Amino acid sequence: MADSITAGVHRATTWSIVLSVLLILTGVLAIASPFIAGLAITAVVGWLLLFSAVLHIAFAFRAWRAGTVVAQILLGLVYGAIGYYILRNPAAGLAGLTFAIGVYLFAEAVLEFVLASQMGPVSGRGWLIADGVITLLLAVMIAATWPSSSAWVVGTLIGISMLFSGWTRLMLSLTVRRVVAA
Repeated sequence: MADSITAGVHRATTWSIVLSVLLILTGVLAIASPFIAGLAITAVVGWLLLFSAVLHIAFAFRAWRAGTVVAQILLGLVYGAIGYYILRNPAAGLAGLTFAIGVYLFAEAVLEFVLASQMGPVSGRGWLIADGVITLLLAVMIAATWPSSSAWVVGTLIGISMLFSGWTRLMLSLTVRRVVAA
């Protein structure tokens, strides 16, 4: 019984290790070619918007109230138009996505500063302020160089995220293997 559990864990962690290495490699590629990675991500966002448009329009025909039907159809048309525009103009879509990330980072920094000011003098508050400063610096870097920052922001940030996610998954998988073997 224990041998079958160990074998099952070993098989599962093997797949997890393979996926981790692929995620790390993909992250490195995205960091090495951020513009291409950014365009690929923009295309995914465009397709997701088109898919969402279809779902909103399909949902409209299942709604009971006329106001809901109209709202869902209009929302579906907006999603579809934006998704189509992004797919037809990926560089403009990437610029828009970069701008949205800059706005998001600015809002996050402001909220972190507000939270830190409301916390009062407690342990750990400095980390929140440091996070807010770094987040604000990223937002300012993006805004100061926008739209040319579109060439590197999305691909680099996603690449870094994939790299660290892959590394974390790899370390967790190796830890699970070590614990089960012991």
